[in-house]
Amino acid sequence: MVDGPVGVRPFRLRDAQAWSESRIRNEEWLAPWEGRQPSLPSSTWADRHSPGAFAAMLRTMRRESRAGRSLPFAVMYHGSLVGQITVANVVRGAFQSASVGYWVDRAASGRGVIPTALALVVDHCFDQVGLHRIEANVRPENTPSLRVVRKLGFREEGTHARFLYIDGAWRDHLTFAVTAEDFPDGLLSRLARSRRHTE
Repeated sequence: MVDGPVGVRPFRLRDAQAWSESRIRNEEWLAPWEGRQPSLPSSTWADRHSPGAFAAMLRTMRRESRAGRSLPFAVMYHGSLVGQITVANVVRGAFQSASVGYWVDRAASGRGVIPTALALVVDHCFDQVGLHRIEANVRPENTPSLRVVRKLGFREEGTHARFLYIDGAWRDHLTFAVTAEDFPDGLLSRLARSRRHTE
């Protein structure tokens, strides 16, 4: 899926080096927002984001994807890997819902990469996957991520107190969501209209 210089695609094993380099280079930018299971043994950021760690993550992502519980995407900008979007916690039945998380290399931030990539992914989830609702949970202090969901028209639905274990403590998150009925012609079309409006 592509829109201009921005694209999303499945991860490949050969992405290991680029993913690792981006994650390690962006530790200061990303670490304050990264959830981590509190019972895991301590390890360095570099160890958790080595090419070997990527290979283990990729195996898990592929297993979850085959089971229909997750949809992981590499975010590309001018052909280079600059981030990740993961649609997780996919629930079918009467719910047809999932949550979404994302990160972007600091060097690519502020260029509309993640809003475009997220619009592509959400449209895919509604049109091709058959989901009805996508939720994003963002820490109140994470101004760049808040800009993304607000720019795309996600509505704020409330606060989850002590929602995720991040940076040594259970952190509150604001909950945002969008449903298939909110933008019948898609989030990408909405994003394009809002850009034309501000030009």
